[in-house]
Amino acid sequence: MKSQTEMHKYTNELIHSTSPYLLQHAHNPVEWQEWSEETLSRAKEEDKPILVSIGYSSCHWCHVMEKESFEDTAVANIMNKYFINIKVDREERPDVDQVYMDAVQAMGLRGGWPLNVFLTPDQKPFYGGTYFPKQGWINLLTSINEAFENNRDKINESAEAFTQNLQAKESEKYKLEGTDYTLSTEELNALFQNLEKKFDRVDGGIKKSPKFPMPSVWQSLATYYHQTKNEDALKHLEFTLEKIADGGIYDHIGGGFARYSTDEEWHVPHFEKMLYDNGQLLSLYANGYKLTKNTKFKTTILETVEWLIREMMDASGGFYSALDADSEGEEGKFYVWSDQEIQELAKEDAKMISEYYDVHPNGNWEGKNALRVVRDDAEIAEAYNLSAEEFDTKVKAFKERALNQREKRIRPGLDNKIIAGWNGLTLSGLVDSYQAIQDSSILDLAQKNASYLKSLIKNKKLNRFPDKEMEGFLEDYAAVIQSFIKYYETTLDRSYLELALQLTQRADEAFYDQTENLYFFTSEADAHLIARKKELFDNVIPSSNSLMAWNLIHLGTHFYDNDMIKKGQSILAQVKELIIQEPEYMSNWALLAMELSGNFAEVIIVGPEAYNYVNEINSQFIPNKIISASLSESQQLPFTGKFFLKGETTIYVCFDKSCKQPSFSVAEALREIEE
Repeated sequence: MKSQTEMHKYTNELIHSTSPYLLQHAHNPVEWQEWSEETLSRAKEEDKPILVSIGYSSCHWCHVMEKESFEDTAVANIMNKYFINIKVDREERPDVDQVYMDAVQAMGLRGGWPLNVFLTPDQKPFYGGTYFPKQGWINLLTSINEAFENNRDKINESAEAFTQNLQAKESEKYKLEGTDYTLSTEELNALFQNLEKKFDRVDGGIKKSPKFPMPSVWQSLATYYHQTKNEDALKHLEFTLEKIADGGIYDHIGGGFARYSTDEEWHVPHFEKMLYDNGQLLSLYANGYKLTKNTKFKTTILETVEWLIREMMDASGGFYSALDADSEGEEGKFYVWSDQEIQELAKEDAKMISEYYDVHPNGNWEGKNALRVVRDDAEIAEAYNLSAEEFDTKVKAFKERALNQREKRIRPGLDNKIIAGWNGLTLSGLVDSYQAIQDSSILDLAQKNASYLKSLIKNKKLNRFPDKEMEGFLEDYAAVIQSFIKYYETTLDRSYLELALQLTQRADEAFYDQTENLYFFTSEADAHLIARKKELFDNVIPSSNSLMAWNLIHLGTHFYDNDMIKKGQSILAQVKELIIQEPEYMSNWALLAMELSGNFAEVIIVGPEAYNYVNEINSQFIPNKIISASLSESQQLPFTGKFFLKGETTIYVCFDKSCKQPSFSVAEALREIEE
């Protein structure tokens, strides 16, 4: 039998990679290399410009550019002759992606993936862009080569300027300063007004296209409502969550969310499904359910969890990274339906199901139907003389038949990398979901995932992947620490709180920059890059510095560590002005600032009913608190001196280590927290 290499006309160095994305390119005629010291040294030795091409396995336009250009021998010949060609999986090396994405944006160009950046032999960027059609790519390659040969001085001058921009300190670039980490009533309202003017009052979310769910924006809006009781904030939050769950961005048949919609209506997604989105959206819908008890949010949670188990879970308890947008070379083919297919699956309910999911004979997108809910459940049920329960039963039966039918199709590609940080976001999503709907199967899943994440800690360091000795980046540490804090506050397994503390100590040692009072994204031990970046702005994933500030304050409160609390507060204080000015891009920072702008409660529960009391309190949306509990009296902080009185489980509500009168019911404790 022939080996894989013998079956292909071309094989390059990527054949030795462990990344599914890099392996997709292993048989291109382009002589791709991985990012390594050896490859970078070769560029210097041969005095050739470097082409860094960055993407990920589920990226649709990455596939298009590969097919058009990287599989074409004529294009490959130009690339091989004039460039050192490096392929990077952005999910494996977010540090490389971060540096060169910033560089392209500094050039005044649009960022995105695939990201193609041209560097001097010493890694300094001088030009870049995203997707290029074949002829445009050939023209660009030729022009870059000519400029490198004939105008080297100008290229070096330009590259040096971009590099200096990359190396500038965040504190200088954004004028970070300040000592006040709390928001006054006026500042809270100014923050909301700056966000509110961007609201899409017709389709929910922020008014723009394409549309990303941006979970941390809506989490911050939930926290704003909790602090101010502004009904307009709650109304837009619930409206947005309903619109996203009704849109085609949500998989109505199999659960889970696509990465973004290409239109303002959340209808037609880019069909890839990313773990980091779904983990965060579980948290968002859980908090939405805590606030509103909207049953649609509960259904969304349960279906998304089912999807995680069915399609994304490894036997180890870890979750895979992503599902591709494409199958059989066609975007969305796995997820869309013909009118005839729906008619056959819906049977006698075909007319009703078609009305409910916006199904048309000629399709609602490129001749096919991308399912979305366009009419209210109660309205459809009434139109067909059905009770809510009867309607729900019919829809569930259709979805089950459709899912079984869809399973017969050729599946989209799976990126089976298991990334620590993304699993941390998902563990937080699972524990938030359990808190909201108290489904024990979700807690079981969280326990498996927490145990998996624990296994990634070796010699007090967190590995990014299970299958290679590569320490995590700050985003891994930050997300896992937060998930362990939340996991403890849900399960009362104190070993995870101790692990969160241990990982925080390692993060301080490896990533913290005392001169700027922020954390680097990479440790000093990481392979040399031309700039050591710090993540400041929240994006689809919250910035690792905002997560670390949250961790320091919550963990410091748990351990009565004033230095840790003050460190988190001082990091937050530096960005306060940015939070007010740019709440959309500082949303996770805003969430923390709002938590600390009112009373921050320490809820301590001691006694045999502690676990049940914790569940009851956690079912409420109370962001400005930590919760600690023990089934018995303990000498561990914060339980020293805390007894269960009168033989009853006792709740202590404390503010800045000063406790109110002990209470014996959750209702009484909740009143004390709110007061």
